[in-house]
Amino acid sequence: MKQVVSVSIGSSKRDHSAEVSFLGQNFRLERKGTDGDIGKAIDLIRSLDGQVDAFGMGGIDIWIWGGKRRYTFREAKKIAKAAQKTPMVDGSGLKNTLERRVIYQLMESHPDLLRGKNVLMVSAMDRFGMAEAFHDIGCRTMYGDIIFALGLPIPLYRLKLLHNVIAPAVAPIVVQLPFKLIYPIGAKQEKRCPDSSFKKYYEWADVIAGDFHMIKKYLPERVPGKIVITNTVTQADVELLRSAGIKLLITTTPEIQGRSFGTNVMEAMMVAFMEKPLDQIQPADYVDLLEKLDFQPRIEELA
Repeated sequence: MKQVVSVSIGSSKRDHSAEVSFLGQNFRLERKGTDGDIGKAIDLIRSLDGQVDAFGMGGIDIWIWGGKRRYTFREAKKIAKAAQKTPMVDGSGLKNTLERRVIYQLMESHPDLLRGKNVLMVSAMDRFGMAEAFHDIGCRTMYGDIIFALGLPIPLYRLKLLHNVIAPAVAPIVVQLPFKLIYPIGAKQEKRCPDSSFKKYYEWADVIAGDFHMIKKYLPERVPGKIVITNTVTQADVELLRSAGIKLLITTTPEIQGRSFGTNVMEAMMVAFMEKPLDQIQPADYVDLLEKLDFQPRIEELA
């Protein structure tokens, strides 16, 4: 049995484990949160390095993307360096392949869900594959990178503007900041801070998409009739969305024993399965394996 461990700087309340079988290979998937303690995450990785088949890095991205450029978070780089023997991934490989693929799949299987809809993409630089897919299928998309990462009420509506102007100007600074300033970590992941100044962005959207903790951050008490496309949700998260009046929940990763694991966990599982050095794995390798696994998005009616 191959072992995959996601070491997350998120809340330990979201810890979970499951045993699954894909393509004849058994896996034990485990998520371990350190409640925002980066030093503890580094120590945990060092203690397991070489003993497990792959690590996922949770609660933080190694990179964000602006167009063709990649920007590395300073704190994430420290965490990644702790894994000297076992490969570690943050889910970027699946954000570029699986999540892009899911949007195209939904357009084919449920075209009325997305055709002509207003989409609030909470961070295009985090989920670049999904953002580009929404653009490709003609959705009217608001990119909330400045709103949700920096807390400034500045919506963006042009992907090229974000990629070619905003990202080169802002990303080199942002990735040097403490990650907690731009993303909820540890106990802050359990908090929801509805803000009336951001409510209009949720109300404008038919579809709210992207990282769950960013969606939750300013989620109004009630936004009935909306569709949420995300991943890494627990049963408590589902109930929170239900109480807010969300009509439909779609997760880009499949449901496994009652929850949807993060892209970092699923990518780590695929890396463990492929048994190839990380620097030799190409996007086409993920695409080929996704075709064999035939992952289907979870679609759940909530209201």
